[in-house]
Amino acid sequence: MKVLLVNPPRFEGVSVIREERCEVTERYSVLEPYSLLQIGALLRERGHQVSLTDLNGRDLGYPALEQAVRSFRPDAVLFRFTPTTFDWDIKTAQMVKGIDKYVRTAGICWTLRTLSPLVMEQVPEMDAYVRSECESVAPALVDAWDQDADLSAVPGITYRNDGGSKINEDAKPMKDYDSLPMPAYDLLPDLDPYFVTAPAGKPFTILYTSKGCPFKCSFCTVAGTPWKMRSAPGIMDELRFLKEHYGLKTASFFDETFTFNRKRVEELCLLMKEEDLRIKWYCNTRAHLVDRQLLEQMRSAGCRGISFGIESGSQRILDSVEKHISVDQAKSAVQAARQAGIKTFCSFILGLPGEDWDSVNETLRFVKETLPTSAQFNVAVPYPGTKLYEQIHGNVATLDLDFRKMYQDDAIVGTEKLSPQDLNRAREMAYRSLYTSGRWWRSNIAHVLKEPADLDLAVRYAMKIANNYLLHGMKHAH
Repeated sequence: MKVLLVNPPRFEGVSVIREERCEVTERYSVLEPYSLLQIGALLRERGHQVSLTDLNGRDLGYPALEQAVRSFRPDAVLFRFTPTTFDWDIKTAQMVKGIDKYVRTAGICWTLRTLSPLVMEQVPEMDAYVRSECESVAPALVDAWDQDADLSAVPGITYRNDGGSKINEDAKPMKDYDSLPMPAYDLLPDLDPYFVTAPAGKPFTILYTSKGCPFKCSFCTVAGTPWKMRSAPGIMDELRFLKEHYGLKTASFFDETFTFNRKRVEELCLLMKEEDLRIKWYCNTRAHLVDRQLLEQMRSAGCRGISFGIESGSQRILDSVEKHISVDQAKSAVQAARQAGIKTFCSFILGLPGEDWDSVNETLRFVKETLPTSAQFNVAVPYPGTKLYEQIHGNVATLDLDFRKMYQDDAIVGTEKLSPQDLNRAREMAYRSLYTSGRWWRSNIAHVLKEPADLDLAVRYAMKIANNYLLHGMKHAH
């Protein structure tokens, strides 16, 4: 088949991240559609002809999609969508069917996987919904279409059937994540548009070295998912390719929990040092899965930033969401990273069960004490499929839930002590407390004096803060 992969346009001029656990609007990051590149490579292995249009990355509108469809004349179109940009993203299917009603269409979205009947009901132009394990499910779906096979045999999809929709069994996680081919980077003209947080350190890309997280935080959409990893040599193959073909300077390992397997991280760091590719990299992990020794190894191999999901400075709140990390562990991780010369990015969630003004203030004190390089403050969102959703809405899908309002910068639910308006005010307080802290600014200036190579990034980041805080009020930014 001829398959067109589509990353829809930006939403009201704001960039959108459409990558499983990060299906959100993000004003100051433009990420390439990595999962679509993976799917493209897998489809090619099966003999399909593939094209990709990244409207978000190139800042193009739907007229560019129409042109691509009329030019490529696909048999099938696969696209990604998110909850808060839902009505905008599904225009992809609507436009494709308007041009040729016989083109098969499938949407990919992780966050709404438990609401697939509602999704299908609201998008009659979408023939199938890839709910999970898109690397294996999407190619299997295209193969079935190509062979006019019964879609009931394709796990992991919900599809249109007899005027309604049918939900197939969940797909099993891929056992050998290392078996994936090199993502089809050639489907992109170049890596020029992509960056994270601020347009510095380019050429840049994200890549997955593992997926899943076995920990069971109640608010997380990937909680309790099997952890599957790529080997250190396999990761090096991709980094080497990116260096040779694109001159890659910066990479963000987009894993949920990069340091889950310490031995693998140590092996990767050793290989990166031996080859000296001179690639700076960033990663995400949990505070209790690092220590000073490991962080120093990571720094020596090119790690320049690490993101910790701290969530709260209150132990009571952390316990209420089954974080299984102590506040002291979180403080130690931030301190150890700083001592190793690694920038720290800490994320917090305001409005988790039990939140009150006392716990909000504990979080603000945590930030003032630890002085992370950067912090993001989100409001709690009861995403479908999470334990937090069940606590608020019950054990069954609430079909009248307006998932379009599930922004992390605008509260839709409160706690027993705090209203949604209180939580929005707490978020504003948190950013104001951080950005008006003389100690925080001095700490970051001291870092730049020690690391002059970060000057360009620091200046751009400071400009981003001023623009986002003063002009946009931290909307569509995390």
